[in-house]
Amino acid sequence: MELVTQYWPFVVGLMITGVCSGLAAGLLGIGGGAIIVPALATALSVMGFDSDVVQHVAVGTSLAIIIPTGFVSARSHYKRGALDTATLKLWVPFILAGTFIGGLMAGMFSGNVLRIVFAVMAFVIAANIVSGFQTKLMGHLKGSALTHRISAALVGFISALMGIGGGSLSVPTLVAFGASMHAAVGTSAAIGVGIALAGTLGFVISGWGVAGLPPLSLGYVNLVALLLVAVLAALFAPLGAALAHRLDQKALKYVFAGFLVLVGLNMVWKVLAG
Repeated sequence: MELVTQYWPFVVGLMITGVCSGLAAGLLGIGGGAIIVPALATALSVMGFDSDVVQHVAVGTSLAIIIPTGFVSARSHYKRGALDTATLKLWVPFILAGTFIGGLMAGMFSGNVLRIVFAVMAFVIAANIVSGFQTKLMGHLKGSALTHRISAALVGFISALMGIGGGSLSVPTLVAFGASMHAAVGTSAAIGVGIALAGTLGFVISGWGVAGLPPLSLGYVNLVALLLVAVLAALFAPLGAALAHRLDQKALKYVFAGFLVLVGLNMVWKVLAG
């Protein structure tokens, strides 16, 4: 009974996180990591785990959770004809390489370094959503296969350190290269699966044998959080995908930008408070 009392807020919090991340995955073409990472890090901190380990576990577990979420979301978009298979084939090998390297290198960085990376990139992504500066900078390079490959590797590397499926980076990049918003969202969801697979493997390896991990963890991937969040996220991702084709995308982008700014500020606060 004492264990139930101690852990039920954690379990309920993970279930809510799963629902929200699943909706976000389908709605915005993201893996839900922008929601999962801060929520899981907060939950583990409340439970008393070391602050350095907490951020690594949150990022690694988030990537593992994105595997089923991204797959279900990508399949939903594919059925609606919103998945560019040619671009997907061009991106995947370089996404996998960049993400795997990022996952392996994550063990070299402190928890605060990962928080700073997350915060800075959250602000950059939010600014890009509002101003569209990436399209102005990269739009003329849309026909270059080399630019696609370099972009894929960078998206993978940064996504691994943030614990996200890359949608926040790949969607605006694909739009800058000429894809429609719906095609970018659908293709990004599939790209996120590659990011999640390679990143998860990297975090399992880099976290193997590290002291102070939560119970039932494989490296920096916690199996309890993976199961609870992944199941609910996969169930709600199709609903998010359906909503994406009905809602006003411009309003949606501004809401997401505001959310990213708040998450980034929260990460900065944790670094300063720590």
